Amino acid sequence: MIDRVAAIRSRLEDGLQPSELQINDDSHRHAGHAGARDGRGHFSIRIISPVFDGLSPLARHRAVYAALGDLMQTDIHALAIDARTPLESQ
Repeated sequence: MIDRVAAIRSRLEDGLQPSELQINDDSHRHAGHAGARDGRGHFSIRIISPVFDGLSPLARHRAVYAALGDLMQTDIHALAIDARTPLESQ
C-alpha cells in the first residue's frame, strides 16, 4: 500500500506550491464508519498558498480537489480543508 500522506503531500506541493502544508491522517477516528469500509482514509489539511489569493473558499477547495485528482476516488474518503493565503495565515 502506498503512503497516502506522502501521495497527498506530493500532489498538493506540485499543484499548489504551498508555503505551509500540514496533513493529518484521521482515519483511526473513523474505524467502523460506513465510508471507511472501502479502505479509503479520512484526512485533514491546512494549506497556505499564494495560489488562493483572490479565490473564494469554494474555489480554494476545488483547487485542492483538482490537485489531488484521482486520489479523491481511490485513497481519500473524507477531507477537511483549511486553505488560506499567506496574508491570512499571519
